[in-house]
Amino acid sequence: MKEFRLSTLDLAPIKEGSSVSEALAESLDLAKYVESLDYHRYWLAEHHNFEGIASSATSVLIGYIASGTKTMRIGSGGVMLPNHSSLVIAEQFGTLEALYPERIDLGVGRAPGTDGYTAKALGRNPMTINTQFPKQISELQTYFSSDNSSALVRAIPGEGSNIPIYMLGSSTDSAHLAAELGLPYAFAGHFAPEMMEMAFKIYHERFEPSAQLDKPYTIACVNGMAAESDQEAEKIASTLYLTFLGLIRNERRPYAKPVENMDAIWSAQEKSHLLQKLKYSFVGSKETVKTQLTEFQARFNVDEIMINSAIFDPQARKDSYRILQEVRSEILS
Repeated sequence: MKEFRLSTLDLAPIKEGSSVSEALAESLDLAKYVESLDYHRYWLAEHHNFEGIASSATSVLIGYIASGTKTMRIGSGGVMLPNHSSLVIAEQFGTLEALYPERIDLGVGRAPGTDGYTAKALGRNPMTINTQFPKQISELQTYFSSDNSSALVRAIPGEGSNIPIYMLGSSTDSAHLAAELGLPYAFAGHFAPEMMEMAFKIYHERFEPSAQLDKPYTIACVNGMAAESDQEAEKIASTLYLTFLGLIRNERRPYAKPVENMDAIWSAQEKSHLLQKLKYSFVGSKETVKTQLTEFQARFNVDEIMINSAIFDPQARKDSYRILQEVRSEILS
């Protein structure tokens, strides 16, 4: 098994009975903790109009997390590029790079990160996104280039910045584009497991070296809920199950406290659908998660595994990340 890194994906979850301020403070606390565990990077995801997620102003939150950490890479997982002007994103991330040199990542995706009504409020045009998105990536690369210094429109800050761009995806479309552009590729296996294997296959087969990357680089995002026992892990995982159940039922609420028995809440059909969507979730004790992680890496052989951990209790969330890093060390030893 080749060397692989562990990283963190955070949505700054807002919990029942809590506030946005508390959610953001917990994100910073978690970032400091996983940095001490030698997690490679910490990404924040852009979502809108979701009562349980506080990471909508992603660039602002990246600055907040970067200011409280020292060495870990901080970035977007991702910025939903068609929601924004390419120039504005170049300026925002150029500013972040100037403040925190060699630590900022720009992961980009094309999905809205929200519902149709909110997507419209964000000014998206669904008729042009498939052509606009590749064009925006090219615009970002131009704005970040030192060669753009004589252009009529320049990104200041941003010009000459060393900001790596990562392609995010939850379908095979993104794999084609990431391969064509020679960009590192991160797949959202934590909610779209069906297409991950095919997407990685396409990416590896069609990859073209670029100025940023000479060979393929893959990141798989999965869910991770590890605890001292399988029973405790299943209990803390119920917060994730309840969150996805809310999406199925169109009930986007704050993150719920864990429950003892999900079967008293979901129907058999909902359970089947939900567990399929959460197929790539590491849930269990240290030994159970070790088996799951080993089998996953044997199958996908990725360069990096990014863990999303929707756990209600802050200490249990930290413990989960600690256990997962211990498992990685044991697998690679």
